[in-house]
Amino acid sequence: MKALLSKHPGGPETLVLEDIAEPPAEAGHVRVAVRACAVNYPDLLIIQDLYQFKPPRPFAPGSEVAGVVDAVGEGVDNVRVGDRVLLSPVRSGGMAEKAVGLARNCWKIPDAMPFDEAASLLMTYGTAQHALKDRAQLQPGQTLLVLGAAGGVGLAAVELGKIMGAKVVAAASSAEKLALARQHGADEGVQYPAGPLDKSQARDLTDRFKAACGPDGAQVVYDAVGGDYTEAALRAIGYQGRHLVVGFPAGIAKLPLNLPLLKSCQIVGVFWGDFTARFPALHAANVEALLTLYRAGRIRPAVTERFTLARGGEAIARLGARAARGKVVVVMG
Repeated sequence: MKALLSKHPGGPETLVLEDIAEPPAEAGHVRVAVRACAVNYPDLLIIQDLYQFKPPRPFAPGSEVAGVVDAVGEGVDNVRVGDRVLLSPVRSGGMAEKAVGLARNCWKIPDAMPFDEAASLLMTYGTAQHALKDRAQLQPGQTLLVLGAAGGVGLAAVELGKIMGAKVVAAASSAEKLALARQHGADEGVQYPAGPLDKSQARDLTDRFKAACGPDGAQVVYDAVGGDYTEAALRAIGYQGRHLVVGFPAGIAKLPLNLPLLKSCQIVGVFWGDFTARFPALHAANVEALLTLYRAGRIRPAVTERFTLARGGEAIARLGARAARGKVVVVMG
């Protein structure tokens, strides 16, 4: 089979397409003939050895796929050969014609669900759902400020925030991205400049966050950006608010700790992958809730760009350049 491989640390341009042996479906595992593989920011980090998990090389990036079950290992009874499924996380690398993962991380998908949307569901909506429901306890009527609101995890937070009854303020780097966030339910929009921000720009951005969030500030900040934007958003948080640390493509922020003291607020980490491993039953319930929302037409991954396997490096580079809107997907065939 063909796979897009990282053979040494480097950027997306270092990935190479090669023929390798098919991975076996060992006990408790399933093998999926991949139809689509979602691209996520960790894919950019992992090929550069900048992620907390460093698989042995060569490996294929890509942690969530959708396709058709090709083989099942001993003891697998939740899916069978021929089922249309999504699989996340993938153990063998998703940017390949076939991928293997634990059967407990494999879910059947609706017959009408396109493979590219199925591959784009779990990491984005799973992260947003865990962040807003489990970590922030977002309540109806509260204000949610979403940084990076036009990216995959950002749009998911916008949609789920509205479903949970919040006022959603979307923040993004262009008018085009804000328009996409509004299409997915955002009530207000704030456009921020490209970073890094000087002191004047940071103060101005805080003022615009405050104006959009209202006099009580944001009860929850969903921060999938980091960098200088984190402090600007934290200064707009409300009393006893929750600032969710989701990701940092703009860099890891350095915060003055007098701000949490003055606001009596919480800075809350969101590590969805670790949550899924530690609490598999809660994770499974969350996935079923997301599939129910999808079947009801209340959420739908916004797949905006599709790349062939041979161009998978370009797909990852789109995220590295912070040029992506919605979900970028690698499709097979």
